[in-house]
Amino acid sequence: MSILVVGSIALDSVETPFGKVKEVLGGSAVYFSTAASFFTDINMVAVVGSDFPQEHVDFLTSRNIDIRGLQREKGSTFRWEGKYGFELNEAHTLDTRLNVFEGFNPTIPREYRDSEYVFLANIDPELQLDVLKQVKNPKLVACDTMNFWIEKKPSELKKTIENVDILIINEAEAREFACEPNLVKAAKALLSAGPDTLIIKRGEYGALLFTDSSIFSAPAYPLEDIFDPTGAGDTFAGGFVGYLANINNLEQRYFSQAVVFGSVMASFNVEDFSLNRMKNLTYTDIENRYRKFKKLTHFEDI
Repeated sequence: MSILVVGSIALDSVETPFGKVKEVLGGSAVYFSTAASFFTDINMVAVVGSDFPQEHVDFLTSRNIDIRGLQREKGSTFRWEGKYGFELNEAHTLDTRLNVFEGFNPTIPREYRDSEYVFLANIDPELQLDVLKQVKNPKLVACDTMNFWIEKKPSELKKTIENVDILIINEAEAREFACEPNLVKAAKALLSAGPDTLIIKRGEYGALLFTDSSIFSAPAYPLEDIFDPTGAGDTFAGGFVGYLANINNLEQRYFSQAVVFGSVMASFNVEDFSLNRMKNLTYTDIENRYRKFKKLTHFEDI
């Protein structure tokens, strides 16, 4: 089953203790789509400026990402510049230029409107809700957000998450949105707001999956080389939703597998800047690391 993703495309400039890059391909829609494309076909809706390099368009299409929903506007593509210290869980934004992204108004092509799987990447919650009004009867809707929308548009964000099946956010956002420092209590509050499933991303500490009746915890994969955590959360979401769309089975027992596939994809993403590691990745690599994850977390019953 194909996935409809609506989000951002950016040209990122990133510095970490291990190097720096300038105006490389980034954005929530790109990271999600690249990861999910290893599992299924992707229909992308996003916006770029007239300066968007053709080589990036060629890369997206080479990954079976349908870009008929890519809006091209006069002006400059969204730019983001950030810096990480040795505490790689937190990015320090140095510059944000929204450019054509500031006026982004997602129009879902008619051929995408029957999409059964939908991922609403981190954009204005009012736009996320408008996207849902344009699709017909999705089987699964997953949504991401960030602290900016939690602080600036809390009521609009609440309306959006009332209409999604899965909410994917990081632990700081979960605590802030729920006004609750304890993650388990915060998770209960967020689940009561609408979604059936909540995933809390915890960076180097892994991810937690909550439903009303269960909690599943997956660690982060222990890596020797971490160069750039940019896009790791969207890559996680791509692996998670991509796997579920691939098997087309939404029984809860498959969600834990999807979390691990999400963690696998994120672990590869951070091994190089931008999409560099993902460009050289094979599905065999993904399967092998999934098996290593299983060994990492397995223990015998008493």
